[in-house]
Amino acid sequence: MPTTIPASELESLAGRELKPSSWFKITQDRINQFADATNDHQFIHTSPWRARLTPFGRPIAHGFLSLSMLSFLSAEQALVPDNVKMVLNYGSDRVRFLAPVKVGQRIRAQQTVVEANEKKPGQWLVKTHVSVEIEDEETPALVAEMLALIILKN
Repeated sequence: MPTTIPASELESLAGRELKPSSWFKITQDRINQFADATNDHQFIHTSPWRARLTPFGRPIAHGFLSLSMLSFLSAEQALVPDNVKMVLNYGSDRVRFLAPVKVGQRIRAQQTVVEANEKKPGQWLVKTHVSVEIEDEETPALVAEMLALIILKN
């Protein structure tokens, strides 16, 4: 659940590490739905029989599936100003896929606020460094610098 903070604290968020999100299991059904949504049906994602013959030993999630889960995973531990009107995904500055997420594994997001800058009155651009951890794995699935535009109520 997001934590509400006074809007006046936005400026001081830089360097703040947030609690990790809850673990989230990546299932074959979710991978198949993502494949259908993106028309990316490469066998390493959708064919358990063929994927077992690869070095991964079973299907792996699309890298972009793991990336797309950031909206959900990050929201759980987000810091939201008390007078927020809306929060918009503003994109990313950097994304690197470091390790595959195998079907059945669980992932979670670990976030640190890099900076929060007021672009214009009532609009804040917040950059967050996010690492998507894979349970019981040393290397994260991905690291990214994500951007959110926070628009405050007048």
